[in-house]
Amino acid sequence: MKSCLVVDDSKVIRKVARHILETLDFTVDEAGDGQEALTACLASAPDVILLDWNMPVMSGIEFLRVLGETDLPRRPKVVFCTTENGMGHIRAAIDAGADEYVMKPFDRETLESKLQIVGVA
Repeated sequence: MKSCLVVDDSKVIRKVARHILETLDFTVDEAGDGQEALTACLASAPDVILLDWNMPVMSGIEFLRVLGETDLPRRPKVVFCTTENGMGHIRAAIDAGADEYVMKPFDRETLESKLQIVGVA
């Protein structure tokens, strides 16, 4: 079974994402900010990370940069999931290491297609 780490400071978004991912046969862990996500990844790297941009403690973009500097044996795929839709934000996310980008709010079909694009669905 594939694993996903949902990283978002909104409990509602984490709950919605968890529900969708579990219907797609993913095991799901959650983190409320980038620092929690980094700790989780270092303990056990997921197959994919669904990552919010704007969070306290460590933002999504900061998390991506730090993740890129780790020596994980296998880097998880990263799907940025955010309300930030400017081309500058999208380019910054891709440049920092994101594999795909999805806008909030999202539905099951949209998320499933993004996971297929990055090769984990």
